[in-house]
Amino acid sequence: MAAIFVVAGVLHFVIPDQYAAIMPTWLPWHRGLVLVSGVAEIAGGVGLLVPRLRRAAGIGLVLLLVAVAPANWQMYLNAHASGASTLAQTLFLLRMPLQLALIGWVWAAAGLRRR
Repeated sequence: MAAIFVVAGVLHFVIPDQYAAIMPTWLPWHRGLVLVSGVAEIAGGVGLLVPRLRRAAGIGLVLLLVAVAPANWQMYLNAHASGASTLAQTLFLLRMPLQLALIGWVWAAAGLRRR
């Protein structure tokens, strides 16, 4: 789990324009938000590896996964508007429930169950 977030975060710096392209138009400062979210993913991924930080990292990653949901929806809208194949559009729609699964996975990995 940690590696997934660290790699995803690094990609925000390697291919920032691809991330900026899926940001909803109503959000300001696309490139800056891409970089901030990349730092957050890297920090959260590393935090999952540190027992003392695991819970805080998990909470941060759950909040981040909720915050990036509009970009996931925008990927679908972009595909639909560009006339992408039905398969591509379907895969982008399936990204939404995957986001919920990721939230559950982070929740479990960070030990965020009731006490």
